[in-house]
Amino acid sequence: MVDGVDLDALERWMDGQGLGEGAIADAITLAGGTQNILLRFSRSGRSYVLRRPPPVLRANSNETMRREARVLAALKGSNVPHPELIATCPEEDVIGACFYLMEPIEGFNATQGLPALHAGDAAIRHRMGLAMVEAIAALSRVDYRAVRLENFGKLDNWIERQVGRWASQLASYAEMPGWTGPDAIPGVDKVAKWLDAHRPTSFQPGIIHGDFHFANLLFDNDSGELAAVVDWELCTLGDPLLDLGWLAATWPENDNPHATDVAITPWEGFATPDELVAHYAGLTGRDLADFDWYAVLACYKLGIILEGTHARACAGKAPRETGDRLHAHTIHLFERALRRIS
Repeated sequence: MVDGVDLDALERWMDGQGLGEGAIADAITLAGGTQNILLRFSRSGRSYVLRRPPPVLRANSNETMRREARVLAALKGSNVPHPELIATCPEEDVIGACFYLMEPIEGFNATQGLPALHAGDAAIRHRMGLAMVEAIAALSRVDYRAVRLENFGKLDNWIERQVGRWASQLASYAEMPGWTGPDAIPGVDKVAKWLDAHRPTSFQPGIIHGDFHFANLLFDNDSGELAAVVDWELCTLGDPLLDLGWLAATWPENDNPHATDVAITPWEGFATPDELVAHYAGLTGRDLADFDWYAVLACYKLGIILEGTHARACAGKAPRETGDRLHAHTIHLFERALRRIS
């Protein structure tokens, strides 16, 4: 047993899938996921990475894992940098949860620190930002119908449902004793009203990663190219412009990153937000006249998601230090939204 994975049971399952033979070797837990488990191992000379939900399952853990595997299967052969899916076990009785196997990615997570090559070359860092935009542009071009993801999300009234969906989630935090409440978030009602009043009249549907920023990416060790987009658990259908908005919402606004920005050290050389948006427009040809709406929606949605951990921390169900840190992120996101709408 390694970190919630019964290796004997995994070996038997792999036997049935024709994936090597003999004992699993060199099993190690990979860092990077805050909840889901990543286990790298080898068998018969081939390396694998297993991804499964945490030992203490949430209500939707197994379904989320099945959705992730389905997305990776759908992306096979596309230009989207992603881990190659090897096999999926949708059943929960093999190791106690649904899981899938994927090819290992040789790369690094920039939030864990830059290698010397990247830390010493501003041009490579500039390329990293452009490569990120190219990944979501490639994802926006995937025909969700052709890859059989047409029922992967609800597209009817997608734009109209956004504010109400996340306002309801914010209201649900009132069930957490001790939560500081929505009044501690600057402009939460003003941002919601602005979003409802400035909704785009139409959109071009596609696949959304749902949480696109530095922490969910692996970069090539020898260049500024992107090795893979990971953590597809929030992937759904909607308007892919939200991924660009999400990137803008988490990208530093100037050359002096805020303490709560998802920034890399050193930051010098990275593309500006305007460069990222222009690069996306040139790659996709999408109409970005309503981009401000998507950037503000990203701040609104992400801020409310992060506030959930703060609410749980207030109730003693999450570490207080983590809750306070994420609450600071929420405040920063809403301040960014207010600056954009004004």
